[in-house]
Amino acid sequence: MKTWFITGGTPGGFGMVYADVALERGDNVVLTARRPELLREWAERHRDRALVLPLDVTDAQQVQATVRAAEERLGGIDVLVNNAGRGWYGSVEGTADADARRSFELNFFSVTQILRAVLPGMRARRSGWVINMSSVAGLRGEPGFGYYSAAKFALEGLTETLRHELAPFGVNVLAVEPGPFRTNAYASFADEPLAETIDAYVPFVESVRDVMVAHDGKQPGDPRRGVEAVVAAIEGDKPPLRLVLGTAGYDAVHAHLENMLDELRANEGASRSADFPTG
Repeated sequence: MKTWFITGGTPGGFGMVYADVALERGDNVVLTARRPELLREWAERHRDRALVLPLDVTDAQQVQATVRAAEERLGGIDVLVNNAGRGWYGSVEGTADADARRSFELNFFSVTQILRAVLPGMRARRSGWVINMSSVAGLRGEPGFGYYSAAKFALEGLTETLRHELAPFGVNVLAVEPGPFRTNAYASFADEPLAETIDAYVPFVESVRDVMVAHDGKQPGDPRRGVEAVVAAIEGDKPPLRLVLGTAGYDAVHAHLENMLDELRANEGASRSADFPTG
């Protein structure tokens, strides 16, 4: 029996799906949320093996206290799922500085705080899995979501480095990059006031919002199947370093990487010409 620690446990999101799948496997679950009262009914149904704890992942002191409480109650954490996050839309130039920083605090720096709280136990036991929920937007910049993409790009780099640093301790790390999935991620966009600060970008930003609202509830990705694919991957004989989820995501990343390779090869001469002469 393993113990999972999952952040971002809002109803209708990936976090709760991870929790349900883990429980069905016979494992224990610590599910955290900023508004745990929304999970009261779910917690009551699973109270024998599930613990719901309040957590603002951007509060470093609360992170440490919550992880300690989870370890005291259920023992060491075997699987960490860094799932908490959110996308804000707006142009790169016209997004308010406070919103840009808020995006990084939630989507990147909060992950570092969770890692610092959980990893000592994993290293001591010389085992564990870290699953960082990134995004296709962390592999390919998404217009209208520049700061979200930037934070996820940062998470990708952190995850890749962390993987090498933790390997000697028997701790595995996986980056998961979902494409469009039918979660609650964009359900609130229709009711949010436009925060764009530069008039020239307003039509573009409005179009981005309208597209997201129009596709809400129609995304092709099935969160349950996505989580099952992740669990199957980490239990496989050769777990991947990263896993793109969904056909739309796979096609987008494949085309992006092909274009990058084409451009790299086309400019090979310029790249190699930048070295000091040899011979």
